[in-house]
Amino acid sequence: MANKSQRTRITAQEALQFHAQGKPGKLEITPTKPLVTQRDLSLAYSPGVAVPVEAIAENPSLAYDYTNKGNLVAVVSNGTAILGLGDLGALAAKPVMEGKGALFKRFADIDAIDLLVDTKDVDAFIGSVRYLGPSFGGINLEDIKAPDCFVIEERLKELLDIPVFHDDQHGTAIIAAAGLLNALELTGRDIADCRLVVNGAGAAGIACIGLVVALGLPVKNITLCDTKGVIYQGRKDGMNQWKSAYAAKTKARTLADALDGADIFFGLSAKGAVTREMVASMAPKPIIFAMANPDPEITPEEVALVRDDAIVATGRSDYPNQINNVLGFPFIFRGALDVQARTINDEMKIAAAQALAALAREDVPDVVMAAFLGRRPTFGPEYIIPAPFDPRLISRVPPAVAQAAMDSGVARRPIVDMDGYVSRLNARLDPVSDWLHSIFERLRSEPKRIVFAEGEDPAVIRAANSYVSQGFGTAVLVGTESVVRERFREAGIRLRDAFEIVDARSSSASEELTEFLYARLQRHGFLKRDCLRLVMNERNVFAALLVAHGLADGMVAGVTRNWASVYQDVLRVIDPRPGRHAVGVTLALCRGRGVLVADTNVHEAPTAEQIADIAIEAAHAARKFGMEPRVALLTYSTFGQPPNERAQQMRHAADILVERAVDFEFDGDIAADVALSPDLMKIYPFCRLTGPANVLVMPAVHAASISTKMLKELAGATLIGPLLVGLEKSVQISTLGAKEADILNLAALAAYDFGG
Repeated sequence: MANKSQRTRITAQEALQFHAQGKPGKLEITPTKPLVTQRDLSLAYSPGVAVPVEAIAENPSLAYDYTNKGNLVAVVSNGTAILGLGDLGALAAKPVMEGKGALFKRFADIDAIDLLVDTKDVDAFIGSVRYLGPSFGGINLEDIKAPDCFVIEERLKELLDIPVFHDDQHGTAIIAAAGLLNALELTGRDIADCRLVVNGAGAAGIACIGLVVALGLPVKNITLCDTKGVIYQGRKDGMNQWKSAYAAKTKARTLADALDGADIFFGLSAKGAVTREMVASMAPKPIIFAMANPDPEITPEEVALVRDDAIVATGRSDYPNQINNVLGFPFIFRGALDVQARTINDEMKIAAAQALAALAREDVPDVVMAAFLGRRPTFGPEYIIPAPFDPRLISRVPPAVAQAAMDSGVARRPIVDMDGYVSRLNARLDPVSDWLHSIFERLRSEPKRIVFAEGEDPAVIRAANSYVSQGFGTAVLVGTESVVRERFREAGIRLRDAFEIVDARSSSASEELTEFLYARLQRHGFLKRDCLRLVMNERNVFAALLVAHGLADGMVAGVTRNWASVYQDVLRVIDPRPGRHAVGVTLALCRGRGVLVADTNVHEAPTAEQIADIAIEAAHAARKFGMEPRVALLTYSTFGQPPNERAQQMRHAADILVERAVDFEFDGDIAADVALSPDLMKIYPFCRLTGPANVLVMPAVHAASISTKMLKELAGATLIGPLLVGLEKSVQISTLGAKEADILNLAALAAYDFGG
C-alpha cells in the first residue's frame, strides 16, 4: 500500500503558475480546416457556408456530418457545489470546468466548452441550457448542489434529444458499481443477497443507490443515512422526495446501527464518519468504499487494524482501488456521441461498469505497472478498478456503451463494423502522453539525482522545484550559492533537503574532476590550467563531470546557451556508448499523430553510413516512446525520381541497413508526402513500409531543424526535444530560453536515461 509521503504535493503558487503560464487557462480552439487562401475562406464562411446551412435546415441530422456537433460536449455549472469548496459562484467554477474539458480531450479526444450559468434559479438554469442545446452533442452537468441537480438533469433529459449527464451523480456511481461487481466476485457474494449501507444522501449517494438497484440489489436491502442518521419510513426532519424514495423500514437510527452486520458500505459523506468499531461490526469480508474527498470516512490503515478480510476503496490516488470519475465520463460520452445517442440510460451505465470491471480482471500492460510504482497489479482485493492511465480504456468502455445504446434503442447512428470502430478509437489517442506518465511514476518509485547546470536561472529553479515537488528525486543546482539562494527567495520557493547547491569554486570535488578532465584533454591541446579553468568557469563542463563521476544520475542544460555549444562542452567529458552514435531526435505531435524526426542536432551533413546509424538510433528511440518504428529515409525524390545525388545517398543508406539486417521497417529514398500518406504509398506497391512512417530520417541537420520548427509554428505541433541519444551517460539539452515545463520534461527524461 502506498504511504502518504508518495502523494503528489502541489503548492498554491505552483497551481497558479500552471494556470497562468503561456496562454492562460487549459483550453483553446483550433480550426480543423485550412484557412490560408481566399478560396479557403470562401468555403469556410461566406458564400460556401450557406450550402451546409441549407442542408441542415432541410435535414437537421446532417449537423452531425457538417459541423462539430457530434464531438462537442458542453460542461455546464452554476458553481453552487464546487469540489468540496461549496457555493463560490459561477465564475469561480471556470477552472474546474476547463479542467473537465481538458480531461475529455486527453482521454477520449472529445472537444468540450465550459458554460457557466450565473443563476441559482433552477428554471432559469434549465432554460439557458435548453436553448443552447442544439450546439452540442452532449451536456455534462457539473458541481451543481443537490437537490437542484436532480431537477435540472431530469427536466433537461426530457427537453433535449442529446445525452444529459450529471457526472457528480452518475460518474461516481458507475465507477463504484464497477468496483462492487469485482468485490462481489472476490468475496463470493450474490448481489441480490447483500445488505448495503450508504452514508451521504446527496447527488452521488442517490445515484449510487439507483445504479446498484439496476444491477440487482433489492431496495429493501439498502439503508440510506445522512447527517441526521438513518432515513427511515416516517422520518420528517430533513427529507425530500429523493430521500423518501429510499426510506427504509428499520429500527436502526444511527450509522452505527445500520452498519451492524452490513455487507457493503458506500461512503459519500465526510472524513471520519466511520469508526473502527463500526467496521468491526460488519459482516465477514466487508466491502468498504469510503469515497469522501479529500479524506475518506475511514482510511484503509484504520480498517486494517480491526479487519484483515475487508476490501477497501477510496477516492484517493495514494491508496489502492481509487474511485476516480475520469475512468467513466470521457469514455461514456465517447460511446454515446459515436452512435449519436439521444440519452445516456441505465443500460449504458451498466455496460460501462461491466466493461471497467472486466478490464480490471485482465493482465495489465507495462504503462499501467508504472502507475503502480513498478508493481504489476493483479486482480484481487487491492486491484478491483483499472488505473486511469490504462491505455485500453478507450477501446473497452466506449464500444460497450455504444453497443448498449444500440441494443436499448437510443442510438440514431448504429455502428456496423465494431472491430473497425475499436481500431479508430485506438488511433484517437497518442501513446506518448501515457509513456511520459509512466516515466514520472517510475521516477517516484526510483528517485534520481539530476544536475541542473544553469542553477541561477529562474526558469531552471522553477523546473527543479517541480522536479523535487513531484517526488522525482534530488535536484543538484550548479551556481554561486549566494545567487542561487537569492533566486529561490525571489521566486518564493523554500530550499528543502532535496535541493543541493554546488559551486565549482568551493566544491571539494573540483580538484579530482580537474584531474579527470586533464587526462581526457591533455593530448588535445589542453594544459592542466586550461582544464582547471573549464571546471571552475564552465558550468556545463562541471555538470557533465559530476555525472561522469557518478555524483549524479544525469544532467539537463541549454537554457542560457545554444544547443551546439552545450553539446561540445558535454563531449569534452562524456563519450558515446560503445557501439552507439550520438544523435538528436525530436518527437513532433500534431493532430493526434506522432512522428520522430532525426537527426535534428548532431550530424550536419551525414554520409550514407552515418544516415544508417541515425536510422538505427532513431528506431531505438521510437521503441522507448512505445512506437514500433517504420523508418523513412527522406529526400525530395521517391525511389529514384527525380534522380539526384542526395537521393542516391539515401538509397545507399537503405542498402547498408539491409546488410546490417536491422529489426525494423525502413525504406528510402522517399519523399515526405509519400512516406506519410497511405494513399500515395499505394502507388509504390514494392515499398517496404507497411503503413505511414513514424520515424523520419532527414538528409541533413538543417532539413530536420527547419521541418520541426515549421511544424510547430504553422501546424501547432507539440515538440518533445531535441532529445540526445547514444551517449555513455544521461544528458539532455534544452533549446535556448526553454520554459519550465520543457526543462522539467527533459530532466525527467535524463533521470529515466532516455538516451540509453
